[in-house]
Amino acid sequence: MVVPTRQDYEDIVRSPYRFINRELSWLDFNQRVIEEAENARNPLLERIRFLSISASNLDEFFSVRVAGLVGQVREGMIVRSPDGATPVQQLSAVRKKAHFLIEEQQRVWKLLEVELKEKNISIVNSLDALDERDRQELSAIFDERVFPVLTPLAVDLSHPLPFIPNMGLALVMRLKDPVTLNHVMDGLVLLPTQVSRFLRLPDRLDENGRALGEIRFILLEDLIRLFADRLFPGLMIGAAGVLRVIRDTDVEFEDEAEDLVRSYETALKQRRRGVCIYLALDQNLPETLGREMGEELGVGEEDIVTVPHLVGISDLKQLIVDDRPDLVFPSYTPRFPERILDYDGDCFAAIRSKDILVHHPFESFDVVVQFLRQAALDPNVLAIKQTLYRTSRDSPIVHALIEAAESGKSVTAMVELRARFDEEANIRLARTLEAAGVQVVFGFAHLKTHAKMSLVVRREGSTLKTYAHFGTGNYHPITARIYTDLSFFTCDPQLSADSARLFNYMTGYATPAKMEALAFSPVTIRSTLEQLIRDEISFAKEGKPAKIWLKMNSLVDAELIDLLYEASQAGVKVVGIVRGICCLRPGVAGLSENIEIKSIVGRFLEHSRIFAFGNGHRMPSQKAKVFISSADWMVRNMDWRVEAMVPITNPTAHTQILSQIMTMNIRDNLQSWILSKDGCWHRMASSSHPFSAHDYFMHNPSLSGRGSAARDKALSEVNRPRARPDRILED
Repeated sequence: MVVPTRQDYEDIVRSPYRFINRELSWLDFNQRVIEEAENARNPLLERIRFLSISASNLDEFFSVRVAGLVGQVREGMIVRSPDGATPVQQLSAVRKKAHFLIEEQQRVWKLLEVELKEKNISIVNSLDALDERDRQELSAIFDERVFPVLTPLAVDLSHPLPFIPNMGLALVMRLKDPVTLNHVMDGLVLLPTQVSRFLRLPDRLDENGRALGEIRFILLEDLIRLFADRLFPGLMIGAAGVLRVIRDTDVEFEDEAEDLVRSYETALKQRRRGVCIYLALDQNLPETLGREMGEELGVGEEDIVTVPHLVGISDLKQLIVDDRPDLVFPSYTPRFPERILDYDGDCFAAIRSKDILVHHPFESFDVVVQFLRQAALDPNVLAIKQTLYRTSRDSPIVHALIEAAESGKSVTAMVELRARFDEEANIRLARTLEAAGVQVVFGFAHLKTHAKMSLVVRREGSTLKTYAHFGTGNYHPITARIYTDLSFFTCDPQLSADSARLFNYMTGYATPAKMEALAFSPVTIRSTLEQLIRDEISFAKEGKPAKIWLKMNSLVDAELIDLLYEASQAGVKVVGIVRGICCLRPGVAGLSENIEIKSIVGRFLEHSRIFAFGNGHRMPSQKAKVFISSADWMVRNMDWRVEAMVPITNPTAHTQILSQIMTMNIRDNLQSWILSKDGCWHRMASSSHPFSAHDYFMHNPSLSGRGSAARDKALSEVNRPRARPDRILED
């Protein structure tokens, strides 16, 4: 990367240095995840989970983002990123930062391994530590569960290196003649994904036959080494170690293909054989052998990394055992919204009485499932329309759609094939739905459908009434337990009609002539946001309060960032809660001194998108304009995806978003990080009044979800005068 000069900073309003590099910002987020693995406030096995997540994140980063940069460099592209860096400069900086994070993961793992031993959880690293009973048990495990799925492979001039799949692990061994000790050949065994990497050893017993309470694991590759003579009879192992490959996972398909599904199936097969981007080597692997492997795989020297302790840190999640509840977060059961229970579980009756906003995972995703199940069983429901971007393998949402179709209802599912890494699952899903009679639509060839919507048309008396659900997250019951998202239910005529128009746009490609309330990408979200920001600029120039509160996963779009800079210069106060990538540089005099950015990394993954504009009033205010959305502020979400942005006007839901969700996120000082003008993130300083937003939401029901009496009391509480939350970041 080019080092900025003093003049660059003096001219920062026009300089590319007003932007933080996207790739490096993402790596900074992953560093915050790694640091949670060192956070002593987190239980030990949860720290293991954070470390595993950081490794999975980094794997995906290499296979997607680094692969993209490598491709740009290979093609000789010189297009610069908004921060002024060429692909070569970015790739160099990214490799340096990524390799530092890999070193950090290894360092933290060794610290956690020591703490695990102190809690009687250990990995047997030395085969000499196994007693005779252990070896007998492991011999049985190897013969029954491992040996049948292994294929020993010779690697020499007549046997080229076999294909190693993306994220695949291989045990490589120097094989010798046991008499002469001469090198005979190299052997390779792919570690099967069907078998856990960490295999639990049988409990050790005391002299009275009682378990000693130790939890011990052995690595799969060590088990294979222990019984390698059964794979390569007559040979002995010299040096041995594992390697791990990461490949380019980009999917290219034919936009004009006659059959989009078949085109994708072909592309996904090609993905499995994608170009190698990164190679991790066990330090026990002879360097010359590792480099030879790298050459055969086509990995450049700069993308071969030897790790000192454990290759494949992402597998550490397998150490999170059920029988040590003292080492994980206390179990948490999401609340079911009392509003629904007030109406004896009738979702439609509850929604008719008032819009409902559900805050996941603190409130159960079951309410979304119940909404669709009720629609499937209700004889008065005529039609259901549903977008599906990601969902679980045995999704209750899918079961409800199938049940509705089989009962004769008109059911349409908008299935997005291009949900990265879920493409194959979505192809299977589409075929299952079609077999049940669901009308499956794949949407635009050039636009990814990312909007999260359900639409139910119900006969009520002599009229038809439409009920809509809008979400900020996926219809995925598993991730809904760990992602913070919002579900909004309404039968508001304008929003319902707009939802139907948007579905028609996705299925019929006809751009709606007008929308009553909903904004949508790729047509109106960008222009709507631009107008909302410009309105705040006008309020500031008129001397009125001018505030913007934003919550999203990524803030990348250069045009919108520049508009936020313009707003800051006009005196608009901006507070952004950005979980991951943030290319905006806050707190720079003359550019962004009125902008503050924070990130929350904790037990739950922040995922909801909320955009609030003061509308000439102090925040929080009932007169503010509030929106929820499926879209981050990225070019792809504004211009290359189908997204929805929903205005929230119901007083209870409006207050819940501003006075509960946004205010408590701004107040958080236990899991928060602050972005400084130099582009560095700093953990928020400890306070005499520690506050965790996640803890608050776990213990305080939401306004929409409460029953009527509790809700009225809560409304008076949140509307009580208090310290201005938009200043909390400065305290």
